[in-house]
Amino acid sequence: MGRPNRIVLGIGNRDRGDDAAGPAVARLLRSVLPADIEVVEHSGEAGALLGLIEGATEAYLVDACASGAPAGTVQRFDAQSAALPQGMFGLSTHAFGLAEAIELGRALGQLPPRCVIYAIEAGSFEAGASLSPPVAAAVAEVAVQLRAEIGGHEPREERRCA
Repeated sequence: MGRPNRIVLGIGNRDRGDDAAGPAVARLLRSVLPADIEVVEHSGEAGALLGLIEGATEAYLVDACASGAPAGTVQRFDAQSAALPQGMFGLSTHAFGLAEAIELGRALGQLPPRCVIYAIEAGSFEAGASLSPPVAAAVAEVAVQLRAEIGGHEPREERRCA
């Protein structure tokens, strides 16, 4: 059987405070989404990220962001309808930001027909820190929103990418 054509990517570094928001959402969704949806924790490296979404019909990406909004603020973007705001998804922890990766995918014709980004405003990217309370609450909120947007109940296998 081939790869699922629907994917959820939780992007971030589990060891850098609120940057762990994306992987935390992925962990919450792993056991509640249908088995035909791949759920991946990912570091955010652009080439590998584009490889994961290439060929998908639906991709849902969750990442921490730094737009200046209060910590825990959630924003949802339809990447097919408009470019992501530049500078919102930092370059520091991923070497190449999510916005740039999405725009590269758009230029290469590799964006899925449905490509949705959930951005959770971070408060701190401190090494070794856990999620801040407002970001932890936002993680739970995004998991509920995504589950409603995607639907489903069957468990699946775990998969992580570096």
